[in-house]
Amino acid sequence: LAGRLSIARKQELEILRALARDARLVVMDEPSSALSAEETSKLHSIIRSLADQGRSVLLVSHVLREVLDLADTVTVMRDGAVVRTAPAAEETEASLVEGMIGRSLGAQFPPKSPPARDAQVALSVRALSAAGVADVSFELRAGEILGLAGLVGSGRSEVARALFGADRVAAGDVIVCGVDHRPRAPRDAIRHGLAMIPESRQQQGLVLTRSVGENVSLASLGAVSSAGALRTGQERRLVGGVLKRVACSARQRTRVAALSGGNQQKVLFARSTLCAPRVLLADEPSRGVDVGAKREIYDLIVSLADEGLAVLLISSEMEELLGLAHRVLVMREGRIVGELEGDEMTEASITTAAFGLDRTAA
Repeated sequence: LAGRLSIARKQELEILRALARDARLVVMDEPSSALSAEETSKLHSIIRSLADQGRSVLLVSHVLREVLDLADTVTVMRDGAVVRTAPAAEETEASLVEGMIGRSLGAQFPPKSPPARDAQVALSVRALSAAGVADVSFELRAGEILGLAGLVGSGRSEVARALFGADRVAAGDVIVCGVDHRPRAPRDAIRHGLAMIPESRQQQGLVLTRSVGENVSLASLGAVSSAGALRTGQERRLVGGVLKRVACSARQRTRVAALSGGNQQKVLFARSTLCAPRVLLADEPSRGVDVGAKREIYDLIVSLADEGLAVLLISSEMEELLGLAHRVLVMREGRIVGELEGDEMTEASITTAAFGLDRTAA
């Protein structure tokens, strides 16, 4: 059943469906957002072959390098209006960013401070086994951003889901800030100090028919209710504070479905922040958001880590992992196959470990 496929496989299925119709015009909206580097390369080959066959491709993407590599012509939009249309050869990533947000973005990633040497171990995972995960062990310290890399299907998201109680844990020990945690359900994980930004905000994270305020307070109802009755004034005050904290400009009464991808993602961060977690599991935290919102999310992740939050960062974007993480664990076939830090953290070393290649040969 299509509903049982992973996000990446669903993305592939949508592309195949469009190709099967023998369409003369193919519109692709963020087609590579959930694909691995290898799968993205295959997609790019398909897009080029479609153009070579005389078909037209309208590519909507926040991956600027992808746009410049594939497109003949680029149209830049901001606030629902066209800023300009120009040959791709005349554009750079910097010029596209300035056109999209109306200003220069500066450095892509904020500076990150290393965690203190004596920082507490916020999350200790020992021999964790669950669906798609086998014998996974690692430690994550307060103030540290630990990257989790690997190809689609390597078990990255499954680790986060098991830790958060969304998938059943078959074996292993999880210790959060010195306290044993047996992940049985997300509510148990939240009580133990874990919060999660899921891989798919619309399918796994948000109640799209409800308001921004309701979505933010959803996991913290005890803080905004008394004797089973919602204290609306308290809810507005607390929700307003965390929305400001995550730079989300949406009004609390607005339906989440009406927001942009970036603001929807910020609503998830606001919900997690309101829970006051000790550990944040962030699975593809910038997936499908524009470059301005992406930088704001990066700033937020780094600032949360600077405040002592431990962050497990799962991402398909190599640059994101290298730009934000202090260390990177690489997964393959449900197991951790490599740990990289310092000068070892390169795209080549991550790719080599993910594919199981000989590092000396590479």
